[in-house]
Amino acid sequence: MGEYLPPPMQLLQLGAYVERELPDLRIELIDSQAERLNFKDLRSRIERIEPDVVAVSGNMTCNAYTVARTVQLAKEVDREITTVVGGQHYSFLAEECLRDTPELDFIVRSEGEGTFTELLRAVFGGAPVERVAGLSFRHNGTVVHNQDRPLIEDLDALPFPAYQLVERFLPLYHFRMMTGPGTRYFIVEGSRGCAHRCSFCTQSPHWRHTWRTKSPERIAAEFTAIHERYGDGESFMWLADDNFMLAHRGREFRDAMRTAGIGGDVSWFVQARADDLVRMRALVPDIRSVGCRWILLGIEHDSEAVLRDLGKKLSIPTARDAVRILNDADIFSQATFIIGSRKETAESVQGLRDFVSGLGAGLPIFMCLTPFPGTETYAEGLRNGWIEDHNWAHYDMAHAIMPTETLSRPRVQEELYECYHSFYGSAMRGLKGLMSPNPLKRRTYSHMLKKRVLRELRGM
Repeated sequence: MGEYLPPPMQLLQLGAYVERELPDLRIELIDSQAERLNFKDLRSRIERIEPDVVAVSGNMTCNAYTVARTVQLAKEVDREITTVVGGQHYSFLAEECLRDTPELDFIVRSEGEGTFTELLRAVFGGAPVERVAGLSFRHNGTVVHNQDRPLIEDLDALPFPAYQLVERFLPLYHFRMMTGPGTRYFIVEGSRGCAHRCSFCTQSPHWRHTWRTKSPERIAAEFTAIHERYGDGESFMWLADDNFMLAHRGREFRDAMRTAGIGGDVSWFVQARADDLVRMRALVPDIRSVGCRWILLGIEHDSEAVLRDLGKKLSIPTARDAVRILNDADIFSQATFIIGSRKETAESVQGLRDFVSGLGAGLPIFMCLTPFPGTETYAEGLRNGWIEDHNWAHYDMAHAIMPTETLSRPRVQEELYECYHSFYGSAMRGLKGLMSPNPLKRRTYSHMLKKRVLRELRGM
């Protein structure tokens, strides 16, 4: 939703760790999106660099084919290149990915820093890869999965992300709807995982149903270091936490940000749970004072039956209260909603549209329930034969993948369009958005009108 070119956060974290642990290795990060490289261009780049190892980030399911084609290109250039992929999709489907992509040598499962670094030591030092925890590979025609690697206990021990590897691309990274022109856009990781177990979400199973956080002081230091070295005027930080956990670290986070002088030229975004936000409502104006300008709430639905189906434990009064708290604090409120669970009906979708119309969220985002590998939704969908679309490129939450008990898959797709049309097709709502005193809301509604988002959705 919107023009979006993010920095490759997973590779920046991985690159920083490898640089620290293996300083004699030369690392070159290719950002094909920033450079607008097609596969022919990418092949030429690989030929010129002559790498020993090509590692590709495979976090998003919808990019699975692009990742596979990249490792194929590497092997076409030189069969001796070692190809490695990591990320959630490949972690969950390591067996079939290695079976279906013979050009892929290794999959780094789950947390990548330690496993990838140890793999590089084995590749360059001739050590057996069978001892590398967290690694999957083929041996004599059989897929082998080494034991899981323990998760990193102290995230503060990780180096700062290696933005120096993409410094020439920093002026290109943007999220126009969120930051507007002239603002540097960065992604910072404050924590990993989520202890909640929503049936549709990959984050909890990927991080083994745990939540680990960097200290507030470390996050503030990361903000400061990135802004001072790479910022050019204003900086917008996407705090890539799946759950901000305000109740757990909110006061300490506020104090650390104040001590670091965050605010003014540095603003930031984060995701939070509505019940956590309501519990800590007195703290919300304080986080606004240290730069928080945008919070995303995963509300998902207003139907209790659908929420149970999604494994989402949230009351509707709490959701309403959370949006009201954000609006009162002048923090732009984004809320996400999911349609297409098994219990979804035409009536429940209409009820959701009515609910969202009166909720007051600045930016409602509607999505189709997508059975991402690794989730309970995926396992249940496979087991019951509900998954009708097996094209990974469509697993982007904008394409309907499954029917419900009463709605066909094409009907679910149509209902998604109607959700957007019912909200953003209102001329009066659009006019109010354009005249809002909140600059983020004005920019968002201007973007929605200029880019004709409804027309794009209609074409799916």
